[in-house]
Amino acid sequence: MAINYNGDVCVVLDVEHRTPGNLRAFVQATLRNLRTGKSSEVRFGSTERIETVTLVSKKMDFSYKDGEDYVFLDPETYETVTVPAEILGDAKNYLTENTQVTIKFADDKIVSVELPPSVVLKVVEAPEGVRGDSATNVQKPVKLETGITIQAPLFIKPGELVKIDTRTGEYIERA
Repeated sequence: MAINYNGDVCVVLDVEHRTPGNLRAFVQATLRNLRTGKSSEVRFGSTERIETVTLVSKKMDFSYKDGEDYVFLDPETYETVTVPAEILGDAKNYLTENTQVTIKFADDKIVSVELPPSVVLKVVEAPEGVRGDSATNVQKPVKLETGITIQAPLFIKPGELVKIDTRTGEYIERA
């Protein structure tokens, strides 16, 4: 969600409703200012009015990495959008060429990048499983094509495709 706060458009990162023992209830929110990029903690009373800003969602495909920035392509208009690594956060660990994502804009500025619930990635490095370790659900660390390391079952070998949950970063199944 995005709101208009002190004349600037801010993205709401976190919200917590608090009710202290002898005080009135309030909402504490973490806001990131789109103009300056800085985050701050703000308290809102129960009677305060907040003006929301409409977010526009666009489906875009990941194209390539340009230095520290990531370039996305709109498949309909072929327009490109450059997204800084700070906005992507952990999502950059799951991006491969042509991965379709949803980018949200507020006043033509990028607010967030949403990944699909799961992605298919190629295993680059996987140590051999030790024979006899299959009595329980034993897992080993495997390195994926994007550079992240996850825990996967012993039978996964280099070169295989695996499906990963983008919300938790966990192995789901072979692809």
